[in-house]
Amino acid sequence: MIVEDVAGFAAALPRARAVMGLDLGTKTIGVALSDRLWSVASPHETVKRRKFTLDAARLLEIAAAREVGGVILGLPRNMDGSEGPRCQSTRAFARNLAALTDLPIGFWDERLSTVAAERALLEADATRKRRAQVIDSVAASYILQGVLDRMRHMRAEHDG
Repeated sequence: MIVEDVAGFAAALPRARAVMGLDLGTKTIGVALSDRLWSVASPHETVKRRKFTLDAARLLEIAAAREVGGVILGLPRNMDGSEGPRCQSTRAFARNLAALTDLPIGFWDERLSTVAAERALLEADATRKRRAQVIDSVAASYILQGVLDRMRHMRAEHDG
């Protein structure tokens, strides 16, 4: 099930299940996972892309092992907010993944996630090799943290 907005995604999530965040690159997929309370996103791993069936199998294996309740894909909009070819390929990936799982799948505007992840790694003084190994999963954690923060803000508005 593909959900376009965060409110719909949050409503579709089963309680006390982790959320998986994905940063889809052309060569790799960064994977991040939340805790079960949806408060903290952490980098998990970087999956080397091969072909969709193998990539999806690995992602669904992680989802099953970590009892994931939903998946967020970073949507790489252009800086003006429009959607280009990379957004179209992300949406196609989501449609193909949705055919293989009942998990709700949502999107988050990821325009600055890789920039933020790179800055954080530079500030942490990570070596160039280490940055290359973890940048995608760190970017995925930025994407996922954005969603978690938005969901927390929505709950606060609802409860307050």
